[in-house]
Amino acid sequence: MALNVHQLHIFYTVAERGSFSAAAQSLHMTQPAVTMQVQALEERFGTKLLNRTTKKLELTEAGHRLLPQARKAVELMRDTDVLMVSYIEDLKGRLQFAASLTIGEYVLPRLLGSFLRRFPEVSVNMKVMNTTEIIDEIAHHGLDFGIIEAPCEVAGFVAEPVMNDELMLVIPAEHPFASRDAVTLEEVIREPLVLREKGSGTRQIMEEELLRHGISESQLHVISEFGSTGAVKSAVEAGLGLSILSVWTIKHEIALGLLKPVRITGVSFNRQFFAIRLQSSLLPVPAEALLHDLRRLSHDQ
Repeated sequence: MALNVHQLHIFYTVAERGSFSAAAQSLHMTQPAVTMQVQALEERFGTKLLNRTTKKLELTEAGHRLLPQARKAVELMRDTDVLMVSYIEDLKGRLQFAASLTIGEYVLPRLLGSFLRRFPEVSVNMKVMNTTEIIDEIAHHGLDFGIIEAPCEVAGFVAEPVMNDELMLVIPAEHPFASRDAVTLEEVIREPLVLREKGSGTRQIMEEELLRHGISESQLHVISEFGSTGAVKSAVEAGLGLSILSVWTIKHEIALGLLKPVRITGVSFNRQFFAIRLQSSLLPVPAEALLHDLRRLSHDQ
């Protein structure tokens, strides 16, 4: 009987997740089905791969030797999926994932349209939540993957860059800066600012870049802070102050002539969005196809 790569993936997932129940959750299988496949692999090799106790699951010596080979098999399958998605002509299925606030509200709705026109028989279920909630959904509720605004280092997870983003100074269309392509940092410091709340990804990127230029938060004239990008945009439109936001979030207002992005000379607020998943997971083909399209569409924007 030929070696079953699906069984290797199941074994690898059980070893990485530390239990049959957690592996079953991330594999979208029943626990008895996972147990049966691991037992079949043990029967093929004629040896125990896992010691099951009431407290924990431990790899046997044979299991430890098999684990890196199973990891290579999973990586090969993943690389193969990534290689082949650019050739897909027909795709069906349900796509379930999560995205953090800025991405879920402003970036993906615009880009998903192109993907769904290409694959009209794919349905999408996207949750919008913060990074901590996304990680919990993936780890404990079987969500396939998430797209987040910053890299994160969590045991058992991998985060891969999938899209580029740039933050710029955002001004109302009637502001004196509107006739200019760029302003100086000194000019910005003198202006009233309305910003996202402390701890948001947007605020963090802004503060880190300004510190690189010797500008601390105390030197800014911050008159208001808001918990959503929509509120910040409305405040800028109303003339309360200027802001620094992702260019993805103001495309609609730019088209309507309400807001304008302006560069700050010598300052660059660049970041990447990341796709995060379990290290042991193989994403469904629709998920790999979406990530492939996001990389391409982001590059074309």
